[in-house]
Amino acid sequence: MDVNDDTPQAPAAAPATAVPDDAPPAVSRRLRIITLIATFGGLLFGYDTGVINGALPYMTDDLGLTPVTEGMVTSSLLLGAALGAVTGGRLSDTRGRRRTILTLAVLFFVGALGCTLAPTTAVMVVARFVLGLAVGGASVTVPVYLAEVSPAERRGALVTRNELMIVTGQLLAFTSNAIIAQVGGESGGVWRWMLVVATLPAVVLWFGMLVMPESPRWLASQSRFNDALEVLKQVRSRQRAEAELAEVSALAVKDEQEKLGGWQDMKSTPWVRKLMFVGFGIAIVQQITGVNTIMYYGTQILTDAGFAADSALTANIANGVISVLATFVGIWLLGRVSRRPMLMAGQMGTTAALLLIGVFSLVLPSGDGRAYAVLAMTVTFLAFQQGAISPVTWLMLSEIFPMRMRGFGMGVAAVVLWLTNFVIGLVFPSLVSGIGISNTFFLFVVAGLFSLAFVKFYVPETKGRTLETLEAELRARLS
Repeated sequence: MDVNDDTPQAPAAAPATAVPDDAPPAVSRRLRIITLIATFGGLLFGYDTGVINGALPYMTDDLGLTPVTEGMVTSSLLLGAALGAVTGGRLSDTRGRRRTILTLAVLFFVGALGCTLAPTTAVMVVARFVLGLAVGGASVTVPVYLAEVSPAERRGALVTRNELMIVTGQLLAFTSNAIIAQVGGESGGVWRWMLVVATLPAVVLWFGMLVMPESPRWLASQSRFNDALEVLKQVRSRQRAEAELAEVSALAVKDEQEKLGGWQDMKSTPWVRKLMFVGFGIAIVQQITGVNTIMYYGTQILTDAGFAADSALTANIANGVISVLATFVGIWLLGRVSRRPMLMAGQMGTTAALLLIGVFSLVLPSGDGRAYAVLAMTVTFLAFQQGAISPVTWLMLSEIFPMRMRGFGMGVAAVVLWLTNFVIGLVFPSLVSGIGISNTFFLFVVAGLFSLAFVKFYVPETKGRTLETLEAELRARLS
């Protein structure tokens, strides 16, 4: 099944992209506000996954964590995210994208507060699991919401704003961890202050989404075509809104006839099954680079390389800074280059960086030389990961699935992503303890080579199509 043919196969009618979108400034401003508010879900995703990096060493003493319970605290969020992804995706298909994001904002708040007040390891694991439900749900629902609100020619830039907010959240976590550690010193419970910060953006997300519109494509999938048109007119010129609604409505009727939208439909529709295979592969490719070993255990990796504990916490901010800068570059590139070559370039860069981390850890003597060499390679790794692989992954997963099962399809793919993340987060400390950091990273290098082959032969190109045109193309190629 080779689906990487880049030749467009347009449907019989002219696509909505043929109608110029000469929207007035107020309309463009409305689209920017919608994007900003929705991506607070990405900010929370980033903060809640990144904060454990600096909080874990302080938490270990207060809660008496062992390597096993340390892995449980870290990975319980990931297990929750796997469940939250499929549940959130299904919920967003049945109840709407906006209402689902409002529910996730409440879960973010409750989970962060539970982690902050956790008196024991068991309570911490449960609270992190609840937080994971919100993270997983946001990882699916926010990109789908943005993809469905965005015009085709701006979809790449607007959807990847969520990735920018994810890495901004991680940078915020790294920075606030370092500041709180400096101010709080060795006082007990300093990690609780690191965790409670996440309640603030959860409040912003909830109040902000109260005044945001529902996804026009979800409204169309519910046969609420007049409501869909009113939303489109908020974020498009009138002429473009009407042309886009005609395209969306025709597809909604076709999907309704085929009854796409659940497990039974996925199993009984061959082209959708093949598409799910592609989605699973894209999700796994993003995770088996080992990116989240850097995000969750970056401070410990730098400590093992030769940094003092406080210096490692501060140096880890460089990882956050480069992630944000690289995502800016990724957003710029997505408007100019095709998705699939960008994904392959990212894979080559991360694989080379991981190889060098393993080599430097193996051959360089302990000290400043090895410490800064490893730091340079983690920064290089994150430049390729956050500048190419991560934005393309979340963007493509929000694009490739049929309209009526877009949330569900992305949710199931995200389950695979989060379960892969969970396994890696759980076993990484044990792998480093058992075979050493060099051999652990060499395993990721081998995985990177397999990922390159998968992207080359199976991943389709999605740039420059409306979601409806893309669905017609994939249906034709995979049937």
